[in-house]
Amino acid sequence: MTKIAFLVMLLVTILACLLPAVPAQAQAARTFVSAAGSDSNNCTNVATPCRHFAAAYAATAANGEIDVLDPANYGSLIITGPVSIEGHGWASITPAAYSAAFIIRANAGDKINIIGVVLDGTGIEYTNGIEFYSGGSLTVRDSIIRNFVDCGILFAPNNSSQLFVSKTLISDNGYIGISIQSAGPGTVTGVLDHVQIENNASDGLNANTGLTGTQAINITVTDSVSAHNKTRGIAVDSYGPFPVSIMVRNSTIANNTFQGLVADITDATILITRSTITGNSTAWDTFAGGVVASYGDNNIDGNTSAPAEPSNPLTYK
Repeated sequence: MTKIAFLVMLLVTILACLLPAVPAQAQAARTFVSAAGSDSNNCTNVATPCRHFAAAYAATAANGEIDVLDPANYGSLIITGPVSIEGHGWASITPAAYSAAFIIRANAGDKINIIGVVLDGTGIEYTNGIEFYSGGSLTVRDSIIRNFVDCGILFAPNNSSQLFVSKTLISDNGYIGISIQSAGPGTVTGVLDHVQIENNASDGLNANTGLTGTQAINITVTDSVSAHNKTRGIAVDSYGPFPVSIMVRNSTIANNTFQGLVADITDATILITRSTITGNSTAWDTFAGGVVASYGDNNIDGNTSAPAEPSNPLTYK
């Protein structure tokens, strides 16, 4: 009997090895989070939502969507692949110290969409609202990003990437409202549309290549506001042979402590049209070969230092 039992057990083992493995639970194209949810749920329908973004993200397929069902703090999230987060104006996040509400380290070409969230750093030390280090694009819409000790958005991709921000308030951060940094090869492009950047402790919007940057940066700002920031409203800094350019159209740059606009060092360019620059210490300025160029149709008035329209006049084509 012992020999027979052994042979039976051996046969069972061999068959188990030959059978295909049972697949893990499939990820869903759409998942849900709720204040009443549990991270032990499957997150895949409104009756079984998760409690935090991290659990829902783990259950979400690539290019899937996480939907927020009601108001709550849903916790920080590290994003490594394409996803859409639909906060519906209810989702809030306060990260831990030395972290960010969202940290994005995705693959080239991955699209990250963050919509309808309230990110509030509450003054916790060394925090950013959103940190983006790699991926194809980041879209932020209908959101509030405020009270972080460092930046509201830190966009420093190590590859060619795109940034889109619209209908969003970025305010009261301890450093720069939106910081766009060159951190790898390729080109960074972006559009800010109907964005309010206010009361940040340094620049409102800063785009720069840094000392070792190897990316060109090309940003368009339209129908937006950069106001009451403690240094500069919009600043472009180029420290290498890679151009950094910002086009400003139909926007207001007001009441910033230093310059409204500044282009620093050769290959740094700001083009401005149909905009208002008022209440700043200096309306606009350039250093070491930087260029601020105008289409000659701006309202530049009420600044402490009030130069006329920038030189290098441009014409519509």
